[in-house]
Amino acid sequence: MAERRVIAVVGPTATGKSALADALAKQYDSCVISADSMQIYRGLDVGTAKTKPQQQSIPHYGIDIVDLSEAYSAAQFQEYARERIDHSHKQGRIPVLCGGTGLYVRAALDQMHFPAGGQLDNEVRQRWERFLREHGEAALFSELSVRDPKSAGILDVANHKRVIRALEMHESGDSYYEQAIRFKNRVALYPTCYIGLNVAREELYRRIDSRVDRMIENGLVEEASSLKEAGLASTYTAQHAIGYKELFRAFEGECSIEEAVEDIKRHSRQYAKRQLTWFRSDSRIQWIDATDKSREALMHEAVRIVDETFV
Repeated sequence: MAERRVIAVVGPTATGKSALADALAKQYDSCVISADSMQIYRGLDVGTAKTKPQQQSIPHYGIDIVDLSEAYSAAQFQEYARERIDHSHKQGRIPVLCGGTGLYVRAALDQMHFPAGGQLDNEVRQRWERFLREHGEAALFSELSVRDPKSAGILDVANHKRVIRALEMHESGDSYYEQAIRFKNRVALYPTCYIGLNVAREELYRRIDSRVDRMIENGLVEEASSLKEAGLASTYTAQHAIGYKELFRAFEGECSIEEAVEDIKRHSRQYAKRQLTWFRSDSRIQWIDATDKSREALMHEAVRIVDETFV
């Protein structure tokens, strides 16, 4: 199994994951595979803090692989990432997976099955969404309770998105309940060294706010405006991407640019909390407190963890 090893650098946004992943990839003469559900999209550059091509001293994958108008899923990322991982292994290298999208990390590295159903042009989903609008959440939940009582038993009637997903899965012959059970059981596909970076909350929030300010200085407003002018602001991804959806509201006159920037900071902090909650539930992750550590100190500790894990 030694030749199938993977290093994964995970954790909340603004903790220094990208810099550490780059350094580790150089150390082990390998590549970085981004596990970020927004960096995959072309056009979302400033707001996703992509590593620019001219800054890449080693190969980077998982960046700019689809257009904003295209639907993309964790199942598709699973196939893409595993192809890149297996390619690295054939070259005798240990790839470094880096990112804060927990589902993408697990999709790549754990034994996971994804049922059918895309996020765009999904006729079954659209039908149940229409049912919800016409009949209400109680009727929607009642339909699930009759069709799939086990899945209904672990869902909240008010969580429309998951109730609809459970109905979708039932129609395709799958079960939301059984998927949830499988999801709790973490079975590794590759021998992986998980390194988690965390920062004290006050410092993390300071870094996030500073990062957003730099994005504004680097042209985030202009980038979002260009997307709007190109007719891409209405795409599913753009409407849900932190840093863009807030500015689109400002462009529509719903708030000022200054208020949108404050919303970006607030939503980014909330996202960081959700990321930390996700990754803390995985006991395989070995955490490094990056609050006051230099890049050199972080690298030294990360290499120690890798060497001890793969001894």
